[in-house]
Amino acid sequence: MDDTDPAAGDITAILEPGMFVRHPRAPDWGLGQVQSNIGGKVTVNFENEGKVVLDGRKVALVIDEPS
Repeated sequence: MDDTDPAAGDITAILEPGMFVRHPRAPDWGLGQVQSNIGGKVTVNFENEGKVVLDGRKVALVIDEPS
């Protein structure tokens, strides 16, 4: 089974450290700040989940701003 999200690659390509994002399938994680984006592996520090490394081909993170 291929769980690649076609939209994820486009979003992942523009993510840079310092940007704020949300995980579309884990809203309880809260707002996250991108720490790094290396080879499609995106490290995000979420306010309610902590530091998580995501495969940018599988998750189309949603760009957001802190409120």
